Amino acid sequence: MTPLLCSALSKPSPCFFYSKLPIKQDLLLNPLSCNAIKNLKKGSLPLTLATTNKITQKREIKIAPLFEFESVLLSRMAEADVGSGKGGSEEMSLKDKGNEFFKAGNYLKAAALYTQAIKQDPSNPTLYSNRAAAFLNLVKLNKALTDAETTITLNPQWEKGYFRKGCILEAMERYDDALAAFQLALQYNSKSAEVSRKIRRLSQLAKDKKRDQEVQNLRSDIDMAKSLETLKSEMSQKYASENCWKDMFSFLVEIMETAVKSWHETSKVDPRVYFLLDKEKTQTDKYAPVVNIDKAFESPHTHSCCFSFLRQYAEDSFSGAACLVSPKSIIAYPQVWKGQGSRKWRHGQHDGFFVQFESPLLRKLWFISSSNQMGKTLCRDPEVLDIGAHEVLPRLFIEKLSNSS
Repeated sequence: MTPLLCSALSKPSPCFFYSKLPIKQDLLLNPLSCNAIKNLKKGSLPLTLATTNKITQKREIKIAPLFEFESVLLSRMAEADVGSGKGGSEEMSLKDKGNEFFKAGNYLKAAALYTQAIKQDPSNPTLYSNRAAAFLNLVKLNKALTDAETTITLNPQWEKGYFRKGCILEAMERYDDALAAFQLALQYNSKSAEVSRKIRRLSQLAKDKKRDQEVQNLRSDIDMAKSLETLKSEMSQKYASENCWKDMFSFLVEIMETAVKSWHETSKVDPRVYFLLDKEKTQTDKYAPVVNIDKAFESPHTHSCCFSFLRQYAEDSFSGAACLVSPKSIIAYPQVWKGQGSRKWRHGQHDGFFVQFESPLLRKLWFISSSNQMGKTLCRDPEVLDIGAHEVLPRLFIEKLSNSS
């Protein structure tokens, strides 16, 4: 066989095959000099593998296909040990030598020796199991899984094949499949403490993964219209005009969903009052649909001034409804969660924000609490509060009792 020329290239090229192994430039390898690469480890320099033949003053380069590189390299590494007297010529000697390299952490050399042993005894499940473990440590997971499957095929009653398969599937983060493999291993060796530990760990990982997906779904699937279904019915009874109450309902749903999304992303919402302006009467160049109220809850005085301003604003802008959003954390006054008797707070110490809906015929108040689930902020469903006991702001609109638009 002709020598193998390995050249480190500075830039990738589509006509060469690259493998992530560091090596000196222009290193000539042949069956007698394979010891030069026996201590190769993972690295970052690209490598090309080619054969050379001298043809009258010219050199012909033949590119080795991808599958040949590892096969040739592993074979040559094993042959080098055998040829130098460091390994035996029989299968057990190759396996034992591979085990020594495996224990020393040289998984590439161990895999090479197991490969040579497999060539001599291709029906030995132990060799495939050992090489699967070496490939697993080299993070060659697909190769490792193939060897684990071969181990099981050669000896279906041996728990080690299922154990290897479970470890590899765990590394692939296929936790359900890994758990099934470990459970099969336990069937063939019910006394294995190692397998039992794996099953307990994988069971917890599977639960955590499932819960994490549930939390992610809850964070992304925000449907306030569903949570406010009873309010929709109440609005339809209060307002004679269908368009009127539907506009109000859509207005409220949009504000609450936007607030929840903001809380999920930043764990905060801006304290604001949103107004449903009259499309025909409101002077939009003078009245904006949103008013910031970040100073409103600093003291009884600021609270009173803010309320007076907002009530006048609602009247002058011809607003049909308003919606307040404020985080609990900024409210120094009024601390509506510190009352007693009928005003007693019954919603725990969770952080969150208030949403208060105001209209001439209807007033509603909710608290949306939040918690940390699987490392992520998650808003709970809106909790209806007694607005008479916990109002964040007094009534903004003059109350109307008639069922009119």
